[in-house]
Amino acid sequence: MEKNFWLTSEPIEINDVISKVVRPEAGAINTFIGTVREFTKDKRTLYLEYQAYVPMAEKKLQEIAEEIEVKWKDTKTAIAHRTGRLEISEVAVAIAVSTPHRKDAFEASRYAIERIKEIVPIWKKEHWEDGALWIGDQKETKSYKEQLPTKEE
Repeated sequence: MEKNFWLTSEPIEINDVISKVVRPEAGAINTFIGTVREFTKDKRTLYLEYQAYVPMAEKKLQEIAEEIEVKWKDTKTAIAHRTGRLEISEVAVAIAVSTPHRKDAFEASRYAIERIKEIVPIWKKEHWEDGALWIGDQKETKSYKEQLPTKEE
């Protein structure tokens, strides 16, 4: 069976992601490629480290594709996300969405990256010149953290 949603510790080959969504009925293929940037809020990043709960992350990526199919009919989606250490300018995530029309491909691609940040159990550790910090915006992670007892309790 063809795997359209995966995590990998190896560099992502963009054409591998795109090839999963090429089809005769598609008039548009939109790609989003997220890379490691050097500066975030005037702070110089040395490298990033990604960790994930792989089985759940891959299921959540598939769930996002299913949501896209409901919102934009006749779509096909593929998503690859890196784990491990990534250097500046390396590809962290690649999304390809094919649709009959370009507007839907653009919208669905943007939807995919926003949902990845919301629901997929992938965590990023930013390493700077003066320290490091784990960063995560997942709704589920936030609600779980809110339920944890504080030191005062």
